Amino acid sequence: MFEKILIANRGEIACRVIETAQSMGVSCVAVYSDADASSKHVAMADKAVHIGGSAPADSYLRGDVIVQAALDTGAQAIHPGYGFLSENPDFVEAVEAAGLTFIGPSADAIRAMGLKDAAKALMVEAGVPVVPGYHGSDQADTTLKAEADQMGYPVLIKAVAGGGGKGMRLVENQNDFADALASARSEAQTAFGNPDVLVEKFVTHPRHIEVQIFGDGTRAVHLFERDCSLQRRHQKVIEEAPAPGMTPDMRAAMGDAAVKAAEAIGYKGAGTVEFIVDGSGPLRPDGFFFMEMNTRLQVEHPVTEAITGVDLVEWQLRVAAGAPLPMTQDELSITGHAFEARLYAEDVPAGFLPATGTLTHLRFPEQARADSGVRAGHAISPFYDPMIAKVITYGPTRDTALSRLSQALAGTEVAGTVTNLAFLGALSGHDGFQRGEVDTGLIGRDLETLTLPPSPEPRHAVAAAMALVGLADGGAATGFSLWAPLRRAVPLALGEDRLDIHVEVLGPNAQAWTVDGTTVQADWHQGNWIIDGSPAPRCSISNNIITVFDHYGIAYRAIDLLDVTAGAMGDGNLIEAPMPGLVKAVFATPGAKVAKGDRLAMLEAMKMEHALLALRDGTVAEVLVSQGDQVSAGAALVRLEDADT
Repeated sequence: MFEKILIANRGEIACRVIETAQSMGVSCVAVYSDADASSKHVAMADKAVHIGGSAPADSYLRGDVIVQAALDTGAQAIHPGYGFLSENPDFVEAVEAAGLTFIGPSADAIRAMGLKDAAKALMVEAGVPVVPGYHGSDQADTTLKAEADQMGYPVLIKAVAGGGGKGMRLVENQNDFADALASARSEAQTAFGNPDVLVEKFVTHPRHIEVQIFGDGTRAVHLFERDCSLQRRHQKVIEEAPAPGMTPDMRAAMGDAAVKAAEAIGYKGAGTVEFIVDGSGPLRPDGFFFMEMNTRLQVEHPVTEAITGVDLVEWQLRVAAGAPLPMTQDELSITGHAFEARLYAEDVPAGFLPATGTLTHLRFPEQARADSGVRAGHAISPFYDPMIAKVITYGPTRDTALSRLSQALAGTEVAGTVTNLAFLGALSGHDGFQRGEVDTGLIGRDLETLTLPPSPEPRHAVAAAMALVGLADGGAATGFSLWAPLRRAVPLALGEDRLDIHVEVLGPNAQAWTVDGTTVQADWHQGNWIIDGSPAPRCSISNNIITVFDHYGIAYRAIDLLDVTAGAMGDGNLIEAPMPGLVKAVFATPGAKVAKGDRLAMLEAMKMEHALLALRDGTVAEVLVSQGDQVSAGAALVRLEDADT
C-alpha cells in the first residue's frame, strides 16, 4: 500500500478521498488555488501545496505543477478525483513518466472512452447495444442536419468529448437544429476544447440508469446499478440505488454489458457505464442502450457504497497499489436502498442560476451521510461547481430510504446563500417519484409545482424577530422598558415586503406578538419557546439577515430605520449580470435595434453558458463590457435607450 498520495482535486471529492486514505494509514497531500487557501480539504490533509490562481486553468488543470508537487512532497501516487484532469490521458502519461502511480485507468482506456463517437463504435464491436445515431467524423452543419432529419425528431446533440450535460442540446424539430448545434458546439469548445458533436435519436420517456464497474486491468466486476433519471438540463439532481422496477433479467443483462465494456478496454479502477433506458413501460432486457462510459469515480458513488457495503475509494487505492480485485462477482450483493440529493448554491426562482456567497451556517442531521467540501465561513466561489454537499440516506426498503431523505433535507440548515434545498424537498415528496415512476422528463413536466416558493407563517416571523431582539433564549427582555406595557416594534422584511411586527412581553415566560394584524402567542416551556403551539425553529443571524430553519430556510431581513433608500432599483433599461462570470460573447452593438428575447450577450459561469436577453423591444444605447471581461453579479452589461426616447 502507498505511504503517501496526492489528491489532484478540491472540494467534496478531495475530502472524501482523504477520509478513506487516512483511515487506511495513508498520508495525504492536498493542492489548492488562491480561492481555496482556507478550504476544508486543505485543513483535512496532512500537507497542502499551493498550485496557482483561482481559475481552474491557473491551478487544478496545471498537470505539470501538480506532478511536481507530488514529487516535491514524496507522494507515490496521484488520485484525480472527478472533473478537472481525472479523464485526461495526457495527464496520466505525465504522472507515469514521473515514476508515480495514477490511481485510475490507463491513458489508453481513457482515450478509448473519451470520445463518444469512437466509444460507441467500440461498444458495437464488444456486443453492447447502442442508441441509433450519427457518430461520424464529417462535422459539416449540412451533414449533421441531414442525419438528424433522416432519423427523425426529437434528437439529441452531444459533445463527443462531453460530460455533465455540457455541449448537449435537445432538438424537438428541424427548424431549431441550426441554433442548437451552434450553441452546443460553443459550449463544448469552452468546456472540453473540442467542438465536435454527435447526433442521436432521443428515446421517448428515457430513464438514465448506470452501472458501477471495477476492473483490475484484465477482468472486471459490476456493483449493480444506479438510477439517475431525475435530471434538470441533463444535470443529475437525485440518484438512487438500486433502480426502481429493475428485474433480475435486466440487471443481469445490463451488468454483463457493462463488464464487457470494461474488459474490452482493459479497464483498471472504478468506472461507470451509463445507459439510456426505454421507460415507456416495464423495464426489459432489450430496452437499454450504451450512452457513455465515465472513466473515473462518479459523484453519486455513495449510493452504491451504501447498498453493497463497499468503500470504492479503498478499492481504488488497493488495486492501484497492485492488489487483486477485493471481491468476485458472486460475492457482491445488494442490501437495502439508498438515495443521494445534490445540494447546490443556486437561485431556483431565477431559473436555477448558480449563486455565490459566504456560508454563514451549515448543519446536517446526524441520521444522514453528508459528503461536503465546505463548512460555515466558506465562500462559494464563481470559479467552481457550486455544490455544497451530497445528502445520502439508506434504508432496508425504498420507501424507508426515501422517507429518511425527506427528513434529512427538512433537517438540513444552510444560510448565507440561496440554495436548491426547498426544490430537493419538493422533489423527494413528489407523488410519482415516491411511486418509482421516474424518467428524465419528470422535473421538466412538473417544474412549476416543484419550484413553488415556501409559504412562511406568522410564527416564522416571530422566531426571526425573537432572535433579532434577544428574546429567543428566554432571558430578560433586553432593550425593553421596565415600565408597563413592555411593547415595541420589530422592523423586519421578507423579500421586498416590510412586515408590521410588534411584541408585548407579558412576563418572563410569555409574549404576545402581532404580525401584520395576526396575533401569535409565545410561551416558555421546559427550556424552549412554543410559538403558536409549535416549538420555535432554530435561527441563525449574520449581519442583517435572520434565517429561520423551517420550510428549508426562510431568510428575513432586519430593517435599519436610519437607512434611507434613494430612488428606484432601476429603470428597466439595464441588462445586468445575474451572477459573477466571464463575458463569453457580446452580440449587441450601439445603435442596433433589438426585439424582446434577442440575445445581447453570453455569460459563462459555473462551467455553463447563460444567454442574456433583451427584456423589451428597443435600441441599444451602450455596450458596457467586452468579450473576455470578468464581471460581478449585478454588473451593468448593456443599456437600452429610454423607452420614450
